[in-house]
Amino acid sequence: MGGNGQDRVRHPRLTLAAARLAPPAGPAFAAPSLVAVAHGSRDPRAAATVSELLEVVRERAGELDVRAAFLDHSAPSLPQALSSLDGRPAVVVPLLLTAAYHSKTDIPAQLAAAAAAEPEQTAACAGPLGPHRLLTAALERRLGEAGVAVGDPAVRAATGVVLAAAGSSDPAANATVAALAARWQRERGWRAVLPAYASAAGPRPADAVTALRTARSNPAGDGPVVVATYLLAPGYFADKVRDAALGAGAAAVSGVLGAAPEVADTVIERYLGAASAARAADAPGRSPVSARG
Repeated sequence: MGGNGQDRVRHPRLTLAAARLAPPAGPAFAAPSLVAVAHGSRDPRAAATVSELLEVVRERAGELDVRAAFLDHSAPSLPQALSSLDGRPAVVVPLLLTAAYHSKTDIPAQLAAAAAAEPEQTAACAGPLGPHRLLTAALERRLGEAGVAVGDPAVRAATGVVLAAAGSSDPAANATVAALAARWQRERGWRAVLPAYASAAGPRPADAVTALRTARSNPAGDGPVVVATYLLAPGYFADKVRDAALGAGAAAVSGVLGAAPEVADTVIERYLGAASAARAADAPGRSPVSARG
C-alpha cells in the first residue's frame, strides 16, 4: 500500500509490451506521450488533483511520458501541450467521465487547431474515462473511505445510493450515468442506486436523497442513504453535491474519484487502446493530429 492508502500493485495489462506498443528489439521506438486533458477549474484544488492523478499514472506505467493539459482556466492548453512535444507522437486521454460537449466538440476542435499549427505532430484521441468497470470500483473505494461497509452484502442490500454526477445538456451523457447507476445496483446488490445531477438535468442530489429516504421498497427496513460523488476533482460541483446531500439527510457523502488507483488504471487502459488502434491504422506511415478514439 502507498503512503495514502492506495494500492500500488500494477494492473497486469498496463505495460507497453502487453499492448504491443514497443517492438521486441526496438530501442529507438518511443511510445507516444500520454497527454491527459482535464476540464479545468478556477478552484486550485482541481488542477492539484489532476497532478496527483497523473503522478499515480506515472508510478503505474513508468515507461510513459505523461503530461497534463486543460480545456479552460488552467495552463497548458491542449495545443500548447502538444506543441511542447516537438513533433513526438501523442495519445490524448480526456479526463472526462461521460461523452458530452467537451469530448464531442471541444477536444476535436482543439486537435484540429493543433494540427493546423503543427502539421508534423501526430496525436490519437482516446474516448472519455467513463463508463468503465474500474470507475465503479473507485466509487466503492471512496464510499468505503467515507465509512460505508461496501464489502458487506447485507449493508449493500440495506443501503440506498445516490450516484451524483455533474450533469450535462447532452441527454446521452446523462443517460450514460443512469445506465451506470442501474448496472451498479444490479451487479452489486445495493438497495437502490439513483442517478442525480448537480446541474443541467434532474433530479438534483438532494431530491434523490429525499426520494430514497422516503421509499417504501426496502425490505430490510429503514436503511441509510449515501451519496457516491461521480466527479473527478474537487470544486464548485463537488461542494454543491456534498452540502445539498448532507442537508437532505444523507448518512455519508464520498469524496471525488481523484487519484484513486482505479482511475489511474482507467487512464492507462484508454491510452493503450487508442495507441494500439492508431499504430495499427497508421502502419507503416504516420498521419497528422486526429480525433481517433
